[in-house]
Amino acid sequence: MDLEKTALLFKALGDENRLRILELIAAKEDLCACRILDELEITQPTLSHHMKILKDAGLVNARKQGRWMHYSISDGAMQEGIESLRRFCMS
Repeated sequence: MDLEKTALLFKALGDENRLRILELIAAKEDLCACRILDELEITQPTLSHHMKILKDAGLVNARKQGRWMHYSISDGAMQEGIESLRRFCMS
């Protein structure tokens, strides 16, 4: 078990704004950062901070389109998180 990767995942999921961001992205499958900013009423630097944590944890993919970043949920990332949590609970 990769404890460092698991810790990054749990850290990413341990913030209400990041959970809201994931919920928004999952609902649209692909979402522009501009829409996330509109929905959460946070600043662009704050969003960038949250998105870096989500990307580092492997939860989201990012691609640049024009001047904006677009985000999608990473395939299998949530499943890996569930498996990690399951391993902790079974220990």
